[in-house]
Amino acid sequence: MIFYVIRRILYVIPIAIGVTIVCFMLIHLAPGDPPDAVLPDNAPPEMVEEVRAAYGFDKPLPVQYAYWLSRVVTGDFGRSIMTQRSVASEVFPAVLNSLTIAAAAIVLALFVGVLFGALSGYRSGTLTDRAITFVATTGISVPHYWLAMVLIIVFAVNMRILPATGMGPGGSSGFAFNLENLRYMVLPAIALAVGPAAIIARSVRGTVSEIRKQDFIQTLYAKGLGPTRVFLHVAKNAAPTLLAIIGLQTAHLLGGSILVETVFSWPGAGFLLHSAIFSRDLPILQGAVLVLAMFFVATNLVVDVLQTFFDPRLRRG
Repeated sequence: MIFYVIRRILYVIPIAIGVTIVCFMLIHLAPGDPPDAVLPDNAPPEMVEEVRAAYGFDKPLPVQYAYWLSRVVTGDFGRSIMTQRSVASEVFPAVLNSLTIAAAAIVLALFVGVLFGALSGYRSGTLTDRAITFVATTGISVPHYWLAMVLIIVFAVNMRILPATGMGPGGSSGFAFNLENLRYMVLPAIALAVGPAAIIARSVRGTVSEIRKQDFIQTLYAKGLGPTRVFLHVAKNAAPTLLAIIGLQTAHLLGGSILVETVFSWPGAGFLLHSAIFSRDLPILQGAVLVLAMFFVATNLVVDVLQTFFDPRLRRG
């Protein structure tokens, strides 16, 4: 087991290096010159060159990458062009806010998706199965930003039972786990959870239905095991697939919630990326994209390791 984990970690190293290269190059290929965001239109060429030199944009790309990477590995992501604050002080609190809402959304999606997916898998071919499949297909198809606006209109504007924006009574000053602040999490969590819940339900339904058709299930019943004991065997065999889906959906929720965070004014990584894109704040973009990409890589590594506890055959890969 320990050798498998070490091998997986070694595989991650070249992937992480590739991620840094891709993040660096994609952002530099974006249109526009970052210093233009902080300079007036009639700025003299000398001032433009001075700003470019201050941020290192006057050097060749390989030199910029090497210098940027050498600072990144020490935790120095540079300074924001717009706010002049360190990128780390902007990015990490935003990522923590995104993790907060993503954790709530994935817990909700996991509960709903597994419950209805398992029910649909056990009632395969029935009216219940078709109804759950229809609802799950609809949930996958609904744009989460459109759902976010509908939730605000219904529960915040018309019914006035939940707040529409912010992450607490203080706006965006910080999140604390208390009843008042949790009310601000309800609508964003629902908007983010619908899609992953539908995907989990569909995947669990297919996996459970396929496992129940296998010969060893009939053997378990023939040996006298009750439905509860058989269900535990089904759940154990479905766990690797479920873990992979949860890992992918968690990483997706963290990096793919730009529009939802913008709609609810939730100051997470998505909201920060949205602001940085429009202000062409290159250091913020680089830092946020890199942290999110590395989180995705780390999530996949954790999922790979956890899957081996449920399916030892994977250690041979």
